[in-house]
Amino acid sequence: MKALRRAAQAAVVAAIVLGMLFAAYAWLRSRPQDLPWTPLDLAQPIGIATGGKLTALTRDFAQCRALLDQAGVRFQPLAAVTEGACGYADGVELQPGGARRIAFRPARLGMACPVAASLALWEWQVVQPAAERHFGSKVTEFLHLGSYNCRRMYSRETGPLSEHATADAVDIAGFVLADGRRITLLADWDDAGPAGAFLRDVRDGACDLFATTLSPEYNAAHRDHFHLDHADRGAMRWRVCR
Repeated sequence: MKALRRAAQAAVVAAIVLGMLFAAYAWLRSRPQDLPWTPLDLAQPIGIATGGKLTALTRDFAQCRALLDQAGVRFQPLAAVTEGACGYADGVELQPGGARRIAFRPARLGMACPVAASLALWEWQVVQPAAERHFGSKVTEFLHLGSYNCRRMYSRETGPLSEHATADAVDIAGFVLADGRRITLLADWDDAGPAGAFLRDVRDGACDLFATTLSPEYNAAHRDHFHLDHADRGAMRWRVCR
């Protein structure tokens, strides 16, 4: 009798475990953005694996361009640049129109393709929703400090090259709203109202997309901009968010 009771209990436990496994499998299948082995799709919501997939595009320019095309992002491939140890072969310049709506100031910003793809996702799924939430207005322009710059980290004479040296980074200094308001890190990071909350929301959202996201909370060198990059840190794809 005891043996039958134990067998019945074991069968119930096995059924529960199998049910949980099936539910987990079904949930994961419904969220390919959370699975590192599924293809990246810029139309999907941001998931656990999205940032790593974007960084992996640093090794696949053709795939990155195909994803931008598929998402309706207008861009112009840039000629390869070689400048000593610096340069890039996967540069693009995002063009007006298409699926993207936010312009750049100054205009005609070139960057590595994975950075462009990440900025598009950041616009659609992070920046615009946050602007609507905090200001009831859309963002029309990114204020930036550039992307490609052949230099070492912090412009030192020695040390590792910056991600800017391969155009795998962009510095965003602020945002212009449709109603004309300017929200900048230098003026508004410490704001206790919607401007400060907006800047922290878009910083946190960038952390889900870029390999590195640095803000004024990191150090004084970043008091006036977000540094966003796709440093390729190997198979582990660990991320920095400060």
